[in-house]
Amino acid sequence: MRDTLVFALVQLNPTVGAVEANGARVRAARATQADLLVCSELVISGYPPEDLVCRVSFLDRVRFEVEALAAETSDNGPALLVGAPWREGNRCYNAVLLLEGGRITAVRYKCHLPNYGVFDEARVFTPAASAAPIAFRGVRLGVLICEDMWYPDIAKRLTSAGADILVVVNGSPFDVCKHDLRRLHAEARVLETARPLIYVNQVGGQDELVFDGVSFVLSHDCTQLVRAPAWREAIVPTTWYRARAGQLVCCSKTKIIPPLAPEEDIYQAMMLGLHDYVVKNGFPSVLLGISGGIDSALSAAVAVDALGPEKVYGVMLPSPYTAQESLEDAAAVACYLGIKLDVIPIGQAMQTFDIMLSPWLAKRPADVTEENIQSRVRGLTLMALSNVSGGLVLSTGNKSEISVGYTTLYGDMCGGYAVLKDLYKTTVFTLARWRNRCRPEGGLGPSGPVMPERVIVKPPTAELKPNQTDQDSLPPYADLDSVLESFIEDEESMPEVIARGFDTAAVQRIWQMLNHAEYKRRQSPPGVKISRLSFGRERRYPMTNSYRN
Repeated sequence: MRDTLVFALVQLNPTVGAVEANGARVRAARATQADLLVCSELVISGYPPEDLVCRVSFLDRVRFEVEALAAETSDNGPALLVGAPWREGNRCYNAVLLLEGGRITAVRYKCHLPNYGVFDEARVFTPAASAAPIAFRGVRLGVLICEDMWYPDIAKRLTSAGADILVVVNGSPFDVCKHDLRRLHAEARVLETARPLIYVNQVGGQDELVFDGVSFVLSHDCTQLVRAPAWREAIVPTTWYRARAGQLVCCSKTKIIPPLAPEEDIYQAMMLGLHDYVVKNGFPSVLLGISGGIDSALSAAVAVDALGPEKVYGVMLPSPYTAQESLEDAAAVACYLGIKLDVIPIGQAMQTFDIMLSPWLAKRPADVTEENIQSRVRGLTLMALSNVSGGLVLSTGNKSEISVGYTTLYGDMCGGYAVLKDLYKTTVFTLARWRNRCRPEGGLGPSGPVMPERVIVKPPTAELKPNQTDQDSLPPYADLDSVLESFIEDEESMPEVIARGFDTAAVQRIWQMLNHAEYKRRQSPPGVKISRLSFGRERRYPMTNSYRN
């Protein structure tokens, strides 16, 4: 080994399926002065590629790109450690490849394939049968691929085989608990092996997942030596050396980027998830209904911060039940954010439906039928405007409402992306207050408040009938959210939740609403994962379900 080696942590934002573009991002990173660039898991294909890896033509394109990158390393520039799906015979592996001196000099496969939560890698990949270090310029790299770090066996096997450093390449999606979990598992592997550890994670949004980066380095005694920024691409060179012959490889300490406040971490996840969904799918803009309530106001603020005010279009769709205060607040939100707002009253459409359906709706008191017609008129209007403009409709429902079915299919659930899908209502209030005080780093919205204080403090209401509030139909949000989190994230039973002091009838009702709304959630648009357990691929309850807890 030379006296020093420079390993650069390459934290990129790949796009699933954009093989050549992802290769170009890696290629551009080679302008960095380093001996080795350590890239993230499956960086060439993008992560997670899901069933794309079942297509031989896709795997052939990946191989071609990797071989092209390998050929370019003959220029005496940095070597590359890249992740890619790799076909051997009729099997496909989640692989890491060392590209050096114009060729592929080593290939290692992932051993532990996650098959829980948002992951189903066991469905498309074959696990590795063995693990061995990679020799690189006098150092033996013990390469682990994401999930391999979460168990002790692979690190121990690599260390027993002579690994000097543990190098972990990751596609680890964000949730509110993930920072601590990653660090705990990394520290456990370091303490077990007495080896320093390099951890590289990707950034960017991919459908319902968002990746936060925060790559880091731990010394052999778990001291944090490097911490890359969250929520943006970064290339962080690290210098490694031996203090004395036979001593473990050490890394010089660099600037450590401090962690963000919890509110900004969540807000950045929402911004990046929305930005990448819009941009990577080629939408020119977004539009959403702005009601004068907190959900639509926060959704609009996230959209403006992520995309800029010129790409966000608001529509106020008042009915005869809409309060003057709501009209004023919607206009104020648009003014604060600097976005265009049009007002399209829906009263005439409501009357038309009343006349059309009068033979079937007459001689009965008005009920949820008429309320749902209003919501669906609004959804129809927004989708028509989307057809005209090409903009993506954002739905504005939160996790509390989606959990218990306080939403209307083909109405307020209309849209291609749900900004607040994994945010409980109490968190919506917290983030709205935070955003009125703080501007997120990289945000394109105003530096001051984004909504009037009245929007935050007034009682939430759908305004589908006179004097309506959410609490006419739902328990107080503080209680509702606590019970829902117990049922969803903690998977507690009704007796366990009731034992914590909640009203028995209320808990039973919330459980019933949660289960009865599964069919609605199956038809809801995607939204970024924030919590420990989100709806969608991570929670797969049957729609036909007679279990009553």
